[in-house]
Amino acid sequence: MITKVSGPLVEASGMEDANIRDVCRVGEIGLIGEIIQMNGDVASIQVYEETGGIGPGEPVKSTGEPLSVELGPGLMSQMFDGIQRPLATFMEKTASDYLERGVQVPVLDSEKMWTFQARKAVGDYVKAGDIVGVVDETKTVEHRIMVPYGYEGTLTQITTGDFTVHDVVYEMELANGETFQGTMVQKWPVRDGRPYRKKVAPNEPLITGQRVIDTFFPVSQGGAAAIPGPFGAGKTVIQHQVAKYSNVDIVVYVGCGERGNEMTEVLDEFPKLIDPNTGESLMERTILIANTSNMPVAAREASIYTGITIAEYYRDMGYSVAIMADSTSRWAEALREMSGRLEEMPGDEGYPAYLGSRLAEYYERSGKVQTLGQDEDRYGSVTAISAVSPPGGDTSEPVTQNTLRVVKVFWGLDASLSRRRHFPAINWLESYSLYESELNRYIDQKYEVEWSKHVNAAMSILQTESELEEIVRLVGIESLSDRDRITMNTARMLREDYLQQNAYDDVDTYTSFKKQTAMLTNILYFHEKANEALDYGAYLDDIMEGTVQLRDRIARSKFIEEERLGEIEALKREIDLTIRQILQSGGGR
Repeated sequence: MITKVSGPLVEASGMEDANIRDVCRVGEIGLIGEIIQMNGDVASIQVYEETGGIGPGEPVKSTGEPLSVELGPGLMSQMFDGIQRPLATFMEKTASDYLERGVQVPVLDSEKMWTFQARKAVGDYVKAGDIVGVVDETKTVEHRIMVPYGYEGTLTQITTGDFTVHDVVYEMELANGETFQGTMVQKWPVRDGRPYRKKVAPNEPLITGQRVIDTFFPVSQGGAAAIPGPFGAGKTVIQHQVAKYSNVDIVVYVGCGERGNEMTEVLDEFPKLIDPNTGESLMERTILIANTSNMPVAAREASIYTGITIAEYYRDMGYSVAIMADSTSRWAEALREMSGRLEEMPGDEGYPAYLGSRLAEYYERSGKVQTLGQDEDRYGSVTAISAVSPPGGDTSEPVTQNTLRVVKVFWGLDASLSRRRHFPAINWLESYSLYESELNRYIDQKYEVEWSKHVNAAMSILQTESELEEIVRLVGIESLSDRDRITMNTARMLREDYLQQNAYDDVDTYTSFKKQTAMLTNILYFHEKANEALDYGAYLDDIMEGTVQLRDRIARSKFIEEERLGEIEALKREIDLTIRQILQSGGGR
């Protein structure tokens, strides 16, 4: 029975038979809640719906089960709220654009028929994680039906045919002689990581098509990255770009406490985008979790767990999955609000003392793993990329600092770059990637290019520019040596012609790795040849005047389609020819 209501926190007595994490039905209308604290027979319940109108004396009933998600065919292309209620179905049932309270809707369509193709036969011995059959969930995603965790035995029945998700598609005899009837649906508690055989070192890069990321601050498939930055610096756009173009099989996008118009943009834009790998709509491999700023704050706390659990499920099938959380700062604010209502001792800036451990628990669920099952060659990965929204862009605040302790990639957004309309506004002098050395070696070997050498040379030029800028501000660029002025010019080319990228240009929005290699090679080759020309006695003014058109063509390389990559590669010969002509024209000392 309810004894106290404090916003999303409800206290109820007579709950001695309940346990922490149990899901409850609260009040006469049956609001969904989760027990987060027990004190004798008094339970503190975090309610995931608006609590207005309920009061003391109303009943509370525990379901005896933790907050869980349903996993099966029908998840893909859907949009759910923070506790996995399908919003389209919810809207149809309530005939409303708003979340009405106490309404229960099925997560997966129980009437839709799916064609189940058996991959095992009667008599086969199967274990947890083994794939017993497949379903074509969308045009691009094959949903692999796996034996649930905790079960193994001999198949006594398995049938190919059309079934609903709740129909029995196989039966197996367990070691104790009991019969297990398997459907296409599993349930899993969202706060518990799904098991795997072992975690392996992630060694393949996540190619995003964003040049500043792929070149200087790469993240691996199975890695974790944070994008802290102030309002308007482009966090959401970067996440959208990575979701659209990265080389992953599945994308789970969690809008956690963000503005509703941003999720509306995702809903409007993603179905129109064509996946370059499959030619189908991007939504064919995307799942959206929407818990916007005007939705109940407690459900915001659950939303990233819902998202990461769904991501782990597809990882266990052997897919590479990327989960985007936008943003974990809003999730931390929900933690802070609930902690305050529980009257817990506050930590830094009012956040709970366990903020760091909760963030670590979330990011530790990313990684590349060898999955359960008898197929030892099946590997899957979850890459976690999260936006952080520190107030005023202050990255010294607790959420950012606790995040950077556990992630290995920091894409620091710079307000001054965004004000200059330089996007992505990732500061190349402050950001870092702890995967860079290993991933660059992998790229050197796989693509047989000197990628590591090019990356180090480009970063060295940008760092030198930063040092020279102080001299330029004090005494002017004329005080620099010819070599330093060449370096300043090359750094400008790197910044404006390579790192700056237009997300709204049809060509420049995405750059393949081969095109990135060709573009970076040309800029660095120009730098090398210009310095060689100085060695042979050419004047700086002659070099700069004689290469105006050439440098313009290098700058416009970003707008050349992938099919015309040869035009970019041919510029290297143009650089040789142009510098040779400058030297032959007598422009020397």
